[in-house]
Amino acid sequence: MKQIITAKLKLHPDAAQLQALRKTSLAYRDALNAVSRYAFEHGKMSNQRALQRDCYDEIRRVHKLPAQMACNVPRQVGATYKTLWTKVRQNDETRKAGKTKKRYKGLDKPPRYASSTLTYNYHRDYSLKPDNQVSLLTLDGRVIVPYTGYRKHVAHIQQGAHLGAAKLWYDQPDKQFYLLVTLEVERAAPPPETQSSVVGVDVGQRYLAVTATTKAKAAFYSGKAVRAKTDHYARLRKRLQKKGTRSATRRLVVIRRRERRLKQDRNHLISRRIVDAHPHSIIGLEDLTHIGERTKRKHGQKASKKQRRANRHASQWAFAELHSYIAYKATLAGSTAVKVDAHYTSKACPLCGYTSDGNRPMKGLLFVCQSCHYTLHADLVGARNIALRTLLVRQDWMSTGVLSVRPDVSCDEAKAVRLARYAELRWSTDTSPAL
Repeated sequence: MKQIITAKLKLHPDAAQLQALRKTSLAYRDALNAVSRYAFEHGKMSNQRALQRDCYDEIRRVHKLPAQMACNVPRQVGATYKTLWTKVRQNDETRKAGKTKKRYKGLDKPPRYASSTLTYNYHRDYSLKPDNQVSLLTLDGRVIVPYTGYRKHVAHIQQGAHLGAAKLWYDQPDKQFYLLVTLEVERAAPPPETQSSVVGVDVGQRYLAVTATTKAKAAFYSGKAVRAKTDHYARLRKRLQKKGTRSATRRLVVIRRRERRLKQDRNHLISRRIVDAHPHSIIGLEDLTHIGERTKRKHGQKASKKQRRANRHASQWAFAELHSYIAYKATLAGSTAVKVDAHYTSKACPLCGYTSDGNRPMKGLLFVCQSCHYTLHADLVGARNIALRTLLVRQDWMSTGVLSVRPDVSCDEAKAVRLARYAELRWSTDTSPAL
């Protein structure tokens, strides 16, 4: 089993090396913007080969980039336009379905690259040297720069982990260069017998994560502090946008980065605690793909102030990032993360199987089964249902020897079969806390 991780190496160049790296990164950014304008003027091209054929000579002549960087620029621009075209098609489908009236405007003007981050290819643009040094290609030739990094990542590098492409990132406030190196770490696939426990993880906004095991152990990770801080940043952002000065714009950039770091730190902390608390386990996560399209909310003038605030919270919900952190950390720790069907996990009673919208009065945090009157925290009910469905995945893994890391959504019949199996699951009262 292979796991991709990113090692963040802090570079320590001298003054001349710093100037050479900065000059190269700015030239790379200028080349990206030039190719982006060319693609926009020629039918918003997304074909990477055509862009490289038409722009390669100009990139080499005008921006003086080395050969491999001159190939990376059209590839990156083509990938950007391909992503934008995908969003345009998705927006057209959403508008035809009547779910929105807004037109996606991402291709109304050429995409502009503001970051000076550039891509290096291993053995062509960069290579690692002994004594924690790295050789980097610049417009002025090769420079050998010492680096430091997280000890476990550095150990992976020294032990011969497979290296991929890297990104040279410049931290503008601190005037510091970092090299983000892609590492491919080899891990032996754990057999099902070694996965001693089953854990269900329910993600949400009031509680960022709630975990439940089949042995009735539970843990809650509150999102109250993060939401309060996010609301504070939203109010501050509104005042600064109304002000509109250059200093206000600079402050908006600082706030955006600070808020992003806050959420990343919280997700890293929660994922680490979940993985460390359940070693050698199979961890079930909800498959929340297209959750934003499946949930209907009022927008614009039809929505109240409370609804608009809820829409903002939903749009800034970083559940996918939390899922990805849990998945890769579980692999490194000898556990396994799988996706299970998310349908009705918060509406189905784990004790009797009765499913109804009325089981959650006012869509609050209290779950009251309308059939057997089983009462519990709604997020804990969701985590228990996920744990039960994960137990089915483990049983199938034991019997067939094949692990399904994502539910089958190929057709409605497959979905109906899964839901029928889920309806037969029951949470034992022997392992449930006294009500």
